[in-house]
Amino acid sequence: MTRRTFWGGLLLGVGLGGFVDGIVLHQILQWHHMLSSTARWPVTTEHGLKVNTLADGLFHSAMWVVVFVGLALIRKSVPRRRVLYGLVLAGWGAFNVVEGIVDHELLGIHHVRSGADHRVYDWAFLGISILLIVAGCWLARGRAEPAPRA
Repeated sequence: MTRRTFWGGLLLGVGLGGFVDGIVLHQILQWHHMLSSTARWPVTTEHGLKVNTLADGLFHSAMWVVVFVGLALIRKSVPRRRVLYGLVLAGWGAFNVVEGIVDHELLGIHHVRSGADHRVYDWAFLGISILLIVAGCWLARGRAEPAPRA
């Protein structure tokens, strides 16, 4: 596996993981927004909701760039499906771990689901994320599949 393939696959996972987080947790379930746990921009005010919606949009734009860069890195050396899927899963898990530790725990700018039991959701999110990394690494390093025919 080349460095371009490795980083391209991981970046695809980071970007796609960010999209899943933003679309499912921010928009569909509406459990949180980028800055929803900050006292300065609560989603209970019109201004706070506008700021959080802008932050969510900037986040999605950044994830689009990450996916684009990942695709650019692997465009000439498409890896085996198993490797690519493994790297995407590992990248998704890595995104979630970094986001969970930095945003949820260190900065406290939002939680997976706000409320008295927010720590349960935050830690479950981290646990699932670690499983994604483990599964992705297992897939990426697993038994090689035959090369596709040209």
